[in-house]
Amino acid sequence: MNKKTALARAAAACAAVCLLPALAGACDDCDDAPPTALPTSAAEDAPPAAPRTRLGLVRVQGAAPSSLPTNIPTTRETVTREDIARSINATDAEDALKYLPSLLVRKRYIGDYNHAILSSRASGTGNSARSAVYADGMLLSNYLGNGVGGLSFPPRWGMVTPEEIERVDVMYGPFSAAYPGNSVGAAVDYVTRMPTRFEAHAKLGYTAQPFELYGSKTTYRAWQASASVGDRASDFSWWLNVNRTDSDGQPLTFANRLASAGTAVTNRTPVAGAVLAPNSSGQPWYLLGAGTTYSTRQDHLKIKLAYDLGPTLRATYVMGAWRNDSDGQSQSSLRNAAGQPVYSGAIVIDGRQFAPLTGGDFALTHEQLLHLMHGVSVKSRTNGEWDWELAASRYDYRRDDKRQNAATNPQPGAQTGGAGTLADGSGTGWHTLAAKGLWRPAGSGHVLDLGLQQDGYRLRYLTSSIAGNYLTDAPGALAANVSGDTRLQAAYLQDAWLPAEGWKAVLGLRAEAWQARHGRTDASPTDGRSHAARSERFLSPKAALSWQAASDTVLKASMGRAVRMPTVAELYGATSTANSQYINDPDLKPEKSWTAELSAESVWGAMQSRLTFFAETTRDALYSQTLFDASANRNVSRVQNIDHIATSGLEATLGTTGWLVKGLDLSASATYTDSTIKANAGFVNMPGDTLGRWQPNIPRWRATVLATWRLDEHWSASLAARYSGRQYRTLNNADVNGFAYMGVSKFGTADLRLLWKIDRQWSAGVGIDNLNNYQYWNFHPYPQRSYSAELKFDL
Repeated sequence: MNKKTALARAAAACAAVCLLPALAGACDDCDDAPPTALPTSAAEDAPPAAPRTRLGLVRVQGAAPSSLPTNIPTTRETVTREDIARSINATDAEDALKYLPSLLVRKRYIGDYNHAILSSRASGTGNSARSAVYADGMLLSNYLGNGVGGLSFPPRWGMVTPEEIERVDVMYGPFSAAYPGNSVGAAVDYVTRMPTRFEAHAKLGYTAQPFELYGSKTTYRAWQASASVGDRASDFSWWLNVNRTDSDGQPLTFANRLASAGTAVTNRTPVAGAVLAPNSSGQPWYLLGAGTTYSTRQDHLKIKLAYDLGPTLRATYVMGAWRNDSDGQSQSSLRNAAGQPVYSGAIVIDGRQFAPLTGGDFALTHEQLLHLMHGVSVKSRTNGEWDWELAASRYDYRRDDKRQNAATNPQPGAQTGGAGTLADGSGTGWHTLAAKGLWRPAGSGHVLDLGLQQDGYRLRYLTSSIAGNYLTDAPGALAANVSGDTRLQAAYLQDAWLPAEGWKAVLGLRAEAWQARHGRTDASPTDGRSHAARSERFLSPKAALSWQAASDTVLKASMGRAVRMPTVAELYGATSTANSQYINDPDLKPEKSWTAELSAESVWGAMQSRLTFFAETTRDALYSQTLFDASANRNVSRVQNIDHIATSGLEATLGTTGWLVKGLDLSASATYTDSTIKANAGFVNMPGDTLGRWQPNIPRWRATVLATWRLDEHWSASLAARYSGRQYRTLNNADVNGFAYMGVSKFGTADLRLLWKIDRQWSAGVGIDNLNNYQYWNFHPYPQRSYSAELKFDL
């Protein structure tokens, strides 16, 4: 190690140590002000050695549509198509993110379409609106709402299949002016395949999960089949992908009664089969059976067309269709004296009487969804002074029906009909418009990204009562209604240049105008109201500075403001069902965050490492908090602003290629996060009960390790491990027992994959996820040990 390298690494360590306290305490006594300015260091007088990690300006844009700006002013991690095939048991698009630093997707089963929310450094699995997910430049994140309250709003992962993916880029933090404030946690960009010659692919997959919990023991299975074909002829290229998933998931919810709610017995039905266990608060309760088990059938169709209008101009069109038919089943564990299942009436357990069972305890649902996505773009790539792109996309809930039995219509009668509800979300969706430019002023040494954007969101969710047969009848009288629109218009400018040898600077500014209108909430047929229109305007500055401190070391400092606007559902979305209630607030404030990070990236021969200190100060954090109302036997969710949340932490990554053993690739990461509620005018049970508590769903420690051994040209084996420390679901951290239904537990799991490339065209893979069969929770139980096998053909 030469003197300059040693000094650079010492500077990185010293700067990080000095910076962290300033970042962690930023804005404690100010109103929406930025953290302390990032320090810089002077370069040495000695001429630098030829760098192995060289700073530079990107001067060529690719032809494919993308959400990425030209120069990335922040930490970035990447997964390629080869990485996925070799190392990941990927059944859904979100699996590509499984081993990336600080990320977690709350995927509960194969094809999880309504709860698979992305978590990042300072954003938990209840905050879906604090991450941005794109595919081929089109928005997949669902900013109609946040989290999984009365309605669910994860990204539309089903619009991408693992076989389509060419690469995935993840950018941490809100440091690019090209993205809205929803990127405060992370921005994920999927790039899917576009052929350069004729190619065809087919894949068959199977997964089995033996599952045992609360006295039940069953094996759940999933089947998948996909096919892709594409070609390029002269200026025209095309791609077609189809996918079918048929999945049976494990139980996710459980009917229950608190043991303390038992009363003296009158003339009621004694039952057996209840399981006594502590709940997430440590109180004993009886688990009565599985409340939700999904059987899901999903179809995916993707058509991509591209035409070169000239040597420097390309037009593309993408159409995606996703259809989901799912049945939510439930099954009582209770049996009467004759051994028959019990689904209704007051029950007696261990000599105590409990509230009657209803259709809400063991609900039956049937969902039919058809979502369509369109995107078109025209993009130039001259590599001259100007390049530009025009893009538009639309996501449409063409059909979105959910039928459910009423609380007054329990099983077994509800299996064939009876009273219920129909929730219809058709007409819901969003659209995006963008005009982007890349300007390289001649002789200036600057590269400027600039653009105009408009995103519009439309929520229409009508719940109707059905008195006859909820499975087949048309909608009846209004039961509840939520509707409203939001619109975000933005202009941004981002300038990248090299101010001196070994230095790179990126400055950006984003101006946003937000509007909410047409808000209407009908919580019941007699309780309806319209909401006044609102508008807000904000400026979000961004800054980044990089220094080539040595030939193998780069130091980066980034800072940015993000304003996350309230979503339509948070503003207007009051809903109520037999087992849940969601309460809205049309006067919610936007969430405002300042985020900063300092990174040191090094390449030591075959090893690459990164050390990143990060900090975030958030004012008016938007939180949907779910609590269990024992008196009504249902979950109640309420959206509120949290005055101040402060987060700081350290993320470390390490990667090697063939360093320890020939053919062995190793990557690892560890993240420590301290995220605390500093101020909150609201409370859960009593004033002040949330102060000093951990932000929900943010653990102190996360870690990943992935080792892939390429034995030869035909065989590779991968072993991975993931760890997450303890965390809480509630704002007051009252859920002290994570290993229970409605709890959030720590976990440590291992995954195994073996890939056999039989020949140039055929390959086979087998894998085991959760090899150690760890039972862990995030409100719902995660999958237990799962076995998978796949056969793939590539032409």
